[in-house]
Amino acid sequence: MLPEQQSSNQTMLDTNQLTSLQQTISTFSPLQLAWASGYLAAKSEGPVSAVAAVAAPSVAATLTILFASQTGNAKGVAKQLADAATAAGINVNFKNVADYKAKSLKSETHLLIVASTNGEGEAPDDAIEFHEFLFSKKAPKLADLNYSVLSLGDSSYEFFCQTGKDFDTRLAELGAKRVADRVDCDVDYDDEASAWVKKIVESLKDDLTASAVAAPVAQAAGAVVESQYSKENPYTAELATNQKITGRDSAKDVRHIEIDLGESGLTYQTGDALGVYFENDAELADELITALSLSADETVDVAGESLSLKQALVEKLEITQTAPNFIEFWAGVSGDEKLVEIASDKASAREYSANHQIVDVVKSAPASVEAQAFVAALRKVTPRLYSIASSQAEVEEEVHLTVGVVSYDENETTRFGGASGFLSQRLEEGGAVKVFVEHNNNFRLPENDDTPVIMVGPGTGVAPFRAFMQEREARDAGGDNWMFFGDQTFTQDFLYQVEWQGYLKSGLLTKMDVAFSRDQAEKVYVQQRIKENAAEVYAWLERGAHVYICGDANRMAKDVHTALIEVIAEQAGKSAEEAEDYLKALRSAKRYQRDVY
Repeated sequence: MLPEQQSSNQTMLDTNQLTSLQQTISTFSPLQLAWASGYLAAKSEGPVSAVAAVAAPSVAATLTILFASQTGNAKGVAKQLADAATAAGINVNFKNVADYKAKSLKSETHLLIVASTNGEGEAPDDAIEFHEFLFSKKAPKLADLNYSVLSLGDSSYEFFCQTGKDFDTRLAELGAKRVADRVDCDVDYDDEASAWVKKIVESLKDDLTASAVAAPVAQAAGAVVESQYSKENPYTAELATNQKITGRDSAKDVRHIEIDLGESGLTYQTGDALGVYFENDAELADELITALSLSADETVDVAGESLSLKQALVEKLEITQTAPNFIEFWAGVSGDEKLVEIASDKASAREYSANHQIVDVVKSAPASVEAQAFVAALRKVTPRLYSIASSQAEVEEEVHLTVGVVSYDENETTRFGGASGFLSQRLEEGGAVKVFVEHNNNFRLPENDDTPVIMVGPGTGVAPFRAFMQEREARDAGGDNWMFFGDQTFTQDFLYQVEWQGYLKSGLLTKMDVAFSRDQAEKVYVQQRIKENAAEVYAWLERGAHVYICGDANRMAKDVHTALIEVIAEQAGKSAEEAEDYLKALRSAKRYQRDVY
């Protein structure tokens, strides 16, 4: 043996030693890894006393920032927090909660969580496992942990900010200490979230400022290169196509929208969403101003900006969606007995606000109010997110959307939704629309193109799966593809029918099952088609298929989830609890993903 070889072998760890070391450090926090590095370096120079070993490192504590996000809002606030903390000289560990080992909590000293809430008080998909761990018997005592929580939610829902509330309450129960009270933000969260970020960074700076240059922010897994365009700085794109794709006699108005991204350089992946800013209907604003007996030219202040009342209502404020808080406000202003009764019950206020636009509430209970007080009671307008219905490999500098037009009749007047009315009714082809890409790393095609895919997307939930098929065709993916689609009628509501038939003919789409609820006496839905194909669905799962669901969260997604549990239990001879665990394992492996709203 050559001397160089002998020296090399003596310095390297053997297989058993390396395995042991990897197991030991797998649960270390960044601070502990730094400590261990310093300890081992000192140890290599000679004997180290216990006291010296503890005192050896001079590394500042790390601030761990976790985000739990369904649509990207929580991620955006968490990134703002991470940037502010890093700029203040704090070492930051920034992660999606899905990529964080929950057992590491016992080693943390400072933790901040930004969490959104999904559906009826449920944790976002990327936070389900973390949530379950926290509330399990495995959760450790956290006496050394200092923490705070920022919650994002929508007060229109019963379980407002529930996920953040859950995290906050449970961490306290486990012995952790709040460094600041939890803040619960409504949909108009920017100012409140920014104030919390500034306050929390300032309060932690002295304890956490690194003695050396702060380490760069650790990025979440699957991060993409950031564009110069964002929610805060949208790109002004051009509406290229607005095409109705439901039949003349359909009960629904669904539009295929194509937007030209021009020279923006904006990129997206299949599974991402497009954020769309819109202007309210000027005629609706006029109707509202008339109902209030105010002047359109009266000056009001919105977030420090001086505007005419009409400009504020058209460009800055939410007037097509009504929040329960506005019902309470207008009940107090008007004194209307019926409205006061509705406002006194939160469930009734939520239901009433969901079915009435601001102008209808005002007209139902006329009252006098100052313009500034009125605009202060409204939410600021927020962009709408639409699942992207195209692959950039296919359409290049375009982005396609499948938009269901929200509309209803009120006193012989048709009311339209904010963004869907803007895109479908008021914006001319060639007109300008401000957009940004919201990346969604929790809804991605398998990296292995040979992996089979099951897609469940009734109605406009078909959008991302149109993109999936374009992407798999562009990549010449060999994996099987199975689509479950449903809507009301075959002749009027089969969205992108010609395209699906083309994919079936080419063989790219292996199998397609459809459910048109109103084409027969007894209504049929996609979950029934899944159960009818139980043996084959389970066989696909057993050979590694990924399952994707897009669409309505409150009914369809829950019904499909239940159907999958029934299929697994029946085909595998499992109990309902065991079948649920099977689905949880799929979710952990990113083989069960949902884009629901």
